[in-house]
Amino acid sequence: MKKVLPLFMAGAILAGCTTTNPYTGEQQTSKLVWGTAIGTAAGAATGAIVSKDKGKGALIGAAAGAALGGGVGYYMDTQEAELRKELESTGVRVARDGDNIRLIMPGNITFQTDSADINSGFYATLNSVAKVFKKYSDTTVMVLGYTDSTGSVEYNQTLSQKRAQSVASYLIGQGVKSSRFEVMGMGISNPIASNSTAAGRQQNRRVEIKIIPNK
Repeated sequence: MKKVLPLFMAGAILAGCTTTNPYTGEQQTSKLVWGTAIGTAAGAATGAIVSKDKGKGALIGAAAGAALGGGVGYYMDTQEAELRKELESTGVRVARDGDNIRLIMPGNITFQTDSADINSGFYATLNSVAKVFKKYSDTTVMVLGYTDSTGSVEYNQTLSQKRAQSVASYLIGQGVKSSRFEVMGMGISNPIASNSTAAGRQQNRRVEIKIIPNK
């Protein structure tokens, strides 16, 4: 019975804890709930191992693990919600990958063709991003630039790097700490659509910001 205690605790937390995503209408389990459940199971298992009283140790470990796991999930949940609110109707897509958040910024609203100069009309959007980043400072911010396959590999690599750096530099200029940033030009790699059509190439020209919690 003691061996299944961590799984029972995690299952109890997850049961009945689904919510409706206000943006997609889909049923999902909150990242806070997932984090708490995972933390509970891990903490309970560890507590049971290190404690002479296995049952008591599991309960103590579960409490500590739940606090840690739930903390990361809740931190990213609330940050995601604020980003979605700030970026609604801007053309920037917010996506969630586990504990990480991705901001996908289409090139047609961010830059002029073949330029790394940010469109002045996009400043307000980046200001909103910077505001949230300053509020939720316990994250690493990866800025990744991408292009389509038109032109040479070398040219696209350089352009993607310059575009990523332009976005990072603007956010730093708005008060986000430079030490949080990792900036990379990805060139033609990782297309999200076919480069054989104009519509696909437009999707591939983008800057993505990946927000990673500092655990």
